[in-house]
Amino acid sequence: MRIRKAAATSLQRLGLWTSCVAQLVVVLDISVVNVALPSIQADLDLGRVSTSWVAMAYSLGFAGVLLVGARLADVVGTARLLAWSIGAFTLASAVGGLAPEGWVLIAARAAQGISAAAVSPATFTLLTTTHAEGPHRTRAIAVWTAVSLAGGGIGNIASGLLTDLISWRATLLINLPIGVGVVIAALALHRRAVDERRRVRIDLVGAIFATGAFGCATYALSTIGEQATGQLSAVTGLAAVALFALLAVQQRRSPHKLVPGLLARSRPVVLGNIAIALTGACFQVGLWYFLTYRMQTQLGYSPIQAGLAFLPLTASMLAVNLVVTPRLMKRYACSSLIALGVVIAVPGLLLLTVLGHGSFALAILVPSVVLGIGGGLLNTPLATLVTTGVRAEHAGAASGLMNTAKQFGGAIGLAAATTVAGAAGTDRAAFALMAVALLAVIAVTTGVPKCSDVRNPVAGGR
Repeated sequence: MRIRKAAATSLQRLGLWTSCVAQLVVVLDISVVNVALPSIQADLDLGRVSTSWVAMAYSLGFAGVLLVGARLADVVGTARLLAWSIGAFTLASAVGGLAPEGWVLIAARAAQGISAAAVSPATFTLLTTTHAEGPHRTRAIAVWTAVSLAGGGIGNIASGLLTDLISWRATLLINLPIGVGVVIAALALHRRAVDERRRVRIDLVGAIFATGAFGCATYALSTIGEQATGQLSAVTGLAAVALFALLAVQQRRSPHKLVPGLLARSRPVVLGNIAIALTGACFQVGLWYFLTYRMQTQLGYSPIQAGLAFLPLTASMLAVNLVVTPRLMKRYACSSLIALGVVIAVPGLLLLTVLGHGSFALAILVPSVVLGIGGGLLNTPLATLVTTGVRAEHAGAASGLMNTAKQFGGAIGLAAATTVAGAAGTDRAAFALMAVALLAVIAVTTGVPKCSDVRNPVAGGR
């Protein structure tokens, strides 16, 4: 018995380590080139539009293929998919880091994003397959969520340090040793049979519609309000609407749905993912984006100073997520902790709305710590809520649905916040909009049962 328990503990540790490191690389690479863009533009002699595509290509590849990439874990096995996709991600990173011309770098970033669309949901699915429901899974999800939330801040810090001290190329080449380590760990997990193939198939037509719809929607949301791409944004937005409509019709008739009917009919899963999208409008992209610009344009911080200024937000979020939240989840309902997190985080956003200038302590430190505490309290209960009780063959789909909600919540939130800030002439309007989005989370999750009570609606039947 002790030998079996030790083996299970070893498997859980390896699964947790592999999942978190892989997820950190994926999330970090969303923001790691941001501070490096001016250096990339000068070194490769890129125009302004081409430079923006260095960042956008990753987002388009990631969001466009995310739902389909997640379902692959249910088809080929989670650890096997993670090994393949992180290998492809690492290769694309090497090509991008050694790129002699701009188009090579942009293509490599797109390949990174497509690979990341399979990596990110696979990391979360791996946690659910190596950790049984209960305190151990809650703890593992807390660590994974902390890594996901902190990745944006770590990316900004790493980007400034690597670009200033070495080269912008180091922001991509640093993925090579990390990626090789994750591939080795994923292959070890595969040999231990943690990801048996399941009798699940992917509908090719549905996959094409989903990829086109999400890709067009991401581009339209990312370029909304830009005069240079105004017409193309409108066309891709209309194309996204049409493709989503076709996808809805096709999926109703398909025997191999991208989102299984059990998940689509589960009230906790549906409401939880809506809440995740609303939370993503603040914590996924918008908060980091507007704070970065405020610190560098209004407060006069250098890139390294701005990156280091994210440490209070990152550290407080990590501490609460890892130490406080798992303990509270043993005693309180998910909806209660989500509401508490919102109640704490919203005053932080209101402080940023009111205080546009001032000392570091007043303008950045206090709001960041408040936001970190609130975000650390609400994100792990949300992730637990939408995956508790999900059948093994639907684990990848549930993870993909959660990641898709998070990514598109972030994209929609950033587009709306940018539009509002432009109309108002100040970024204070953006922070106010994020506060409204978080308050809506309480309304959405009201009445959702405890995490431990949401198993039955999803666990049985096909």
